[in-house]
Amino acid sequence: MSTIVVLFNLKSGVEAEAYEAWARERDLPNVNALPSVRGFRVLRSQGLLNRAASPYQYVELIELHSLEDFRSDVKSEVMQGVAREFRAFADAPLFIVTGSL
Repeated sequence: MSTIVVLFNLKSGVEAEAYEAWARERDLPNVNALPSVRGFRVLRSQGLLNRAASPYQYVELIELHSLEDFRSDVKSEVMQGVAREFRAFADAPLFIVTGSL
């Protein structure tokens, strides 16, 4: 099982409220509806454990049944639209593919 960890900050001028509303209304429902996805969460960073500021404002966790199927699922017209919208909010997101030990 793979999990994609996405780390990102919002682009300059993007309001957190606008991004979070879009995430609740558009991103979360569409990604969670994909057959390849076991679960998808968007987390707001609160800081580092040592109380320092987090280098990222948001973390996404996309838990997958199959990475190959996910790559296919995100090619749909709906998901391409969601991806375009996400890029309008996120400044240079990092997509890290992970696997269980």
